Amino acid sequence: MEIDKKDRKILDALKENSNLTSRRLSKKLRIPITTVHNRINKMQKLGVIKGYTVRLDYKKLDMGILSYILVGVMYMLPDGKKLSQENIAKEIKKTGAEEVCIVTGGTDIVVKVRAKDVEELNDYIIKKLRNIEGVDKTRTMIVLKEI
Repeated sequence: MEIDKKDRKILDALKENSNLTSRRLSKKLRIPITTVHNRINKMQKLGVIKGYTVRLDYKKLDMGILSYILVGVMYMLPDGKKLSQENIAKEIKKTGAEEVCIVTGGTDIVVKVRAKDVEELNDYIIKKLRNIEGVDKTRTMIVLKEI
């Protein structure tokens, strides 16, 4: 599947505002509306466009604390039970984390979490995250400002 300049322009515009209609995209990008419509349909069928989303103001939703938690995994428990990094990540995702990513380097998993305040974040880490079998160590970074 080849993505050309027109496809990229459409994708960039949709990433900026996924609520744009084909007509508005056509006007904004100066591409014929049928071309925009057909290319969007093609990219949806091919799985390039997986879905559409909204950007939220988390402060207005009383979830003003954003953090990234670096998780170290214990692959073998003291009783000899072996654990998979992917299964641990799936269990973490079930706790309400916004994003869970398996990464390389000194950390095994990065978890993106939003909370109302530091106390709620602390409860998440202690009562949910650290109680998942295989989660060994955590390091939390609180975001000061999103750009």
